[in-house]
Amino acid sequence: MGTIVITEFISIDGVVEAPGGEDFKYPDWSFEIDRGPDGERFKEVEALRSAALLLGRTTYEGFAQAWPGYEGELADKYNSMPKYVVSRTLTDPEWTNTTVLSGDLVEDVSRLKSEIDGEISVAGSIQLAQGLLAHDLVDEIHLMVSPVILGFGRTLWPQTPDKSTWALTEATTYGDGVLVTIHQRTR
Repeated sequence: MGTIVITEFISIDGVVEAPGGEDFKYPDWSFEIDRGPDGERFKEVEALRSAALLLGRTTYEGFAQAWPGYEGELADKYNSMPKYVVSRTLTDPEWTNTTVLSGDLVEDVSRLKSEIDGEISVAGSIQLAQGLLAHDLVDEIHLMVSPVILGFGRTLWPQTPDKSTWALTEATTYGDGVLVTIHQRTR
């Protein structure tokens, strides 16, 4: 059985928009603060242990443009692993091993969870992450909190139909005060 793991770069005030993007009021805001080598290694290990990627269209397009041009263990993993993109507009994905999910979100993700053994990583993908949270499909949340308040931008936390409870299973500080927290859904 697969587990849905949301992983986000996030500010203290909950902003997750364009942490490494340039088309934003604060370009590359999450990379302005040093995570140190251990923080970088955490993100690498997190990605390497994923069995599949589940992405929204905008994040997918950024990844599909960038990752085929990289080399190394992480690039090899991303470029060869199964990728699922939730989109009603993307019809012909070119990145290797990509499947478009254009049906019902709950049905599609529930099917993925039953078919994939291991972590299904949802990186970025704000609208998708919010939908998954609203439908209680998320098993774990990894937050890399940068010690900055942006005061502007899209946040991760939508209104949801009901409350949910989570257990903090890990909290580690890296580099110049970047806090990584891992929360698991309690049911």
